[in-house]
Amino acid sequence: MAEPAEDKLRRLVAAENGLCSFVCLDSSGSPHVSIINAGVMDNPVTGETSVACVVRANARKARLLRSDPRAAVAFRHRWDWVAVHGTAQLIGLDDPAEGVTDIPELLREVFRSAGGTHEDWDEYDRVMAKERRLAIFVTLDHITSNTGTIS
Repeated sequence: MAEPAEDKLRRLVAAENGLCSFVCLDSSGSPHVSIINAGVMDNPVTGETSVACVVRANARKARLLRSDPRAAVAFRHRWDWVAVHGTAQLIGLDDPAEGVTDIPELLREVFRSAGGTHEDWDEYDRVMAKERRLAIFVTLDHITSNTGTIS
């Protein structure tokens, strides 16, 4: 029996401390690719399991996603990989979301979901606020893997 998609996704996130490729589209439709750390957690607005990461509000990927929310994220460990295609939702001080009031706690949760730890959460919160960091949640609309389509 094939490994369930979310299980494989979580396993590969843990195997590489959330290191992954993140793809969104620029205004010409060309891919914009970056390497980030991401985790898996429920979107606080929809409750859907999503790939989540923290980025600067003025990061190119954030600016592009505000125009076109389509995104893909690929995780790998050795020769095992899984890719998620979905729609991104940005949540932060500059991108408010209904029902989300504690942005510092949300950013901590996303950071932890990607395997992050911090010795001084107050300092973490200060840096995140100063840099206008936000959370990106990518829905799990379509999941592919080296074992084929798994969702």
